[in-house]
Formats: sequence, structure tokens, C-alpha cells
Amino acid sequence: MRRDAFLKSILALAAAGTLPLSVQAAANLKMMIPANPGGGWDTTGRALGKALQDAGAAATVTYDNKGGAAGAIGLAQFSNSSKGDPNALMVMGAVMLGGIITGKPPVDLSKVTPIARLTSEYNVFVVPADSPLKTMKDVIEQLKKDPGSVKWGGGSRGSTEHIAAAMIARDVGVDPGKINYVAFRGGGEATAAILGGNVTIGGSGYSEFSEYIKAGKMRPLSLTSPTRLKGVDIPTLKELGINVTLGNWRGVYGAAGITPAQRKELTDLIAKATKAKSWQEALEKNNWTPALMTGPEFEKFVDDEFASLRAIMVKAGMV
Repeated sequence: MRRDAFLKSILALAAAGTLPLSVQAAANLKMMIPANPGGGWDTTGRALGKALQDAGAAATVTYDNKGGAAGAIGLAQFSNSSKGDPNALMVMGAVMLGGIITGKPPVDLSKVTPIARLTSEYNVFVVPADSPLKTMKDVIEQLKKDPGSVKWGGGSRGSTEHIAAAMIARDVGVDPGKINYVAFRGGGEATAAILGGNVTIGGSGYSEFSEYIKAGKMRPLSLTSPTRLKGVDIPTLKELGINVTLGNWRGVYGAAGITPAQRKELTDLIAKATKAKSWQEALEKNNWTPALMTGPEFEKFVDDEFASLRAIMVKAGMV
């Protein structure tokens, strides 16, 4: 094939969107973050975007924050506006599954394409530094006296911190239906509410609150992990006699309607990004556990997690 004819064919494939990402110069990727700025999905999406660029897997990454309804609003927009786009990604995770279970939105994860799980993490419960409640025991005593007086702040309804609050209530003999849970559209809003004393207690991934804990602006009470986190002097709920353990995880999906080849290309780009130095630094800084999982294994994992979370939520009186 003559060089000019070859170039024309390459340009035609690129225009049609069928040119493999590996053949294109580094891709111009679009990242849907279905939460407001400042939270775990936002931090994850931007860390991944930087790693994609640092690894040479993307020339540029643009971000679109669309918070609300445990990610369902962003999911619907992503599903509808990115069909067939091989350069589109969406951050998601356990919180989105919980939101789908409780909210039953018209658009669910069956409308988009699973790519990879990235990390796992556990939640921490905190109170403002000047709170009269000094320990989780204090919170539980107040909860038993008057459940409605304890405002639990966190992500959308169905988030892992919401589920954990309901599980705690059930374990200590309080009706989970009486939990006074205040949902926020993103980690930034939840953080502001906790620092401002607008909620009694707040929960989120440890990474979201770590800087405020270290600065003495938040007092950590307990973790939802089975054992203490490395280098973190915070007791687990189990240590405190509360039989609750609950993990969180985050991953990415691609657009609906992409081809198997395009899905593989995106998966390869993500795998390449997780080897970048900046991604390894993000894991360490945020106390994220690397948990890369791709392909049919990840797809089955999401299905199993959905069933498991639903069972937990039914038991906790949330569904």
C-alpha cells in the first residue's frame, strides 16, 4: 500500500472511532466522576487520570463531576451521552451499588461496560475535634438514649458509611430505621458539615479524612476494617465490641456499546496506569490497598458484591 493511501485509511479509521487506542497517539480520555469534588471518587478519578498521562496511556484527561444519588445521576448522564465512545471512563464503586439497591434508578450498571476494580479501602468514623463525644462508646450511649439526636453524616443514601451506621445500630440494639442519616452529594460537603459541627458523627474512606485527623481537626473514633490499618492508631469497631466489618472499593467502567477490542484496549491502558509512579504514590498517600481486577473476573465480582450488599442491607433493615 502506498504511504498516502495508508495514511488516508488510518485517518478514515480514526474519524470513524474504530482505530485501536494503541495505534492512536495517546488517547484523549474523558473521565466521568459521579460525585462532587473533594470525595473519594474525585480523588480516585484524578489520581488515575494523572497516572494515565504519566504512563503515556493518555495525552489528556478531562473530568466531569456530576454528583448526587450515590452516583446514579452521573451514571445516567454517562450512559446516555457516551454510547460507543472508546475514550470515555466512569469512576464507580461499592457506594454506587448501595445507591442502586436503595434508589432503584432507571439506569443501572447493566447499561455500561465493566473495565477494572482499582482499590479497596475501609471507612473511618470521626467527630469534630471539639465534640463532647470523645469515643464511639459515647456515641453508642447517646444513640441508645435518643437515636434521632445522633446525626450521621456521609455520602449518598446506600453508601458504605450509611450501611455501616445501620449495621452498628442493629448490633447495639437500636432500630436501624431510627438512624438519623444526613446524606451529602460529595466528600467535600460531608467534610464541611463535620468540621462545622452540623452533624454529630461522620463517616467516609480513611483517605478522605486523614489530613483533618492528622491536623487535629477531626477526632477518629473507629474503623470498619477487620484489623487496624498499617501506621494508623485507630481502633476497629470489632475491637470495641461492635460486630461490624465493612469494606469499600473503587473501580472504573467504560461506555455502553464499545466493542470487545475497545474494552480490552481500555483495560490495558488502566493496567498500564496502575504501574505508574504517581499511582503508587497515591496508593501510599491515601492508604488505599491495590486491588486490580479486570475482565470477566471483575464483572462477576460486581454481581457478587451487589448480592452481598443487598443481603447486608436487608439484614440491617435498610431494604
